Amino acid sequence: MSAAQATIFLIPVLAVLAPLLARGVGVFVRVPVVVFELMLGILVGPAVLGWAAPSEFVELLSEFGLAMLFFVAGSEIQLSAFRGRTGRRAVGGWFVSIALGIAVGWLIAPGEAAIVIAIALSSTALGTILPMLRDNGELRTPFGKAVGAIGAVGEFAPLVAISIFLGGRDPGIATIVLIAFVLVAALAIWWAFRAPQGALHRFVNATLHTSGQFAIRVVFLVLGALVVVSLLLDLDMLLGAFTAGIVWRLVMRDAAAADRDAVESKIEGVAFGFLVPVFFIYTGVTFDLEALLADPELLLLLPIGLAGLLLVRGLPSMLAAPADSRPRDRAAVVFFGATGLPIIVAVTNIGVDEKILSSGLAAALVGIGMLSVLVFPVIGTTLRGDAVGASLPVAEERL
Repeated sequence: MSAAQATIFLIPVLAVLAPLLARGVGVFVRVPVVVFELMLGILVGPAVLGWAAPSEFVELLSEFGLAMLFFVAGSEIQLSAFRGRTGRRAVGGWFVSIALGIAVGWLIAPGEAAIVIAIALSSTALGTILPMLRDNGELRTPFGKAVGAIGAVGEFAPLVAISIFLGGRDPGIATIVLIAFVLVAALAIWWAFRAPQGALHRFVNATLHTSGQFAIRVVFLVLGALVVVSLLLDLDMLLGAFTAGIVWRLVMRDAAAADRDAVESKIEGVAFGFLVPVFFIYTGVTFDLEALLADPELLLLLPIGLAGLLLVRGLPSMLAAPADSRPRDRAAVVFFGATGLPIIVAVTNIGVDEKILSSGLAAALVGIGMLSVLVFPVIGTTLRGDAVGASLPVAEERL
């Protein structure tokens, strides 16, 4: 059996092992399961044991996993959170982040690489944070909605920046193309928001427990359609995946609560039970640990980069913290806002493919993202302390 073939077997094994390890370690400290997925991928990959190797088939599944991660992130967005103070401050905080990111990126690697670094440092891993907020009972609290808004901007805005500045086009032309995508997305959102969905909801209900599974099939249709549109326009596919999640949320907004919960559970089963673990484990397998270890300066960049994430993304995120937040809650917002990985993986892959970044620097940035996922949510949850799950949930607005 070749290493590439072994990868197809090892990934499901590691996907089962990761939550078991997370549960075992959870007795002492709560560590996100994605951390174990990444670490186990590195362990079996070429840099350590060499049992697994890059595989075209697994890479394709990994791309589906990344798209599904962004779809789920988009589907969790509450558009009402962008109204008023929270929305304005979340958007304003991101603009502060990208400005600081460009300054920091220019110090590390002047030129076009600074844009890649800035986009990486200005991102927030909404798809990684949301399951933690949900597990902690935080999604519907003012704190959870604020972090959700910060994360939504921290994933969507970097995708827009990638499309404009790293798409291989003149920024002016790229902006026109992006506007074309926005028009298509706006049309899809208008249809989801205005068109009667009663017949669709009834059919979803009728097939919830049959082999028809109409809801999941429609999810893949919406996801596939908007991803294809983004690819045809030569935009990052994650922009389409994220928008598809928003469209699906609007499509289901008036469905019966029990049906919505059932469909969400099935989507999460496909995403977090299958496709998303493939993405994180395969990211570990393909992580260029050798290039990172070969350069002491890149190793030194890891703790500096973590501090950079707190400065560039964390501190500006605090602007969107609820007005009556305790100091500890504001500090928790900093750490949740500074948690980043999926966008970092995506933008560094583009940087390496376009020969803007070296493989070693890309590995360092991904390593910083990995460490942020390992460290920051644990600190943020600890800072929340007895407030986790204790805040009175606010009424969900179906927008």
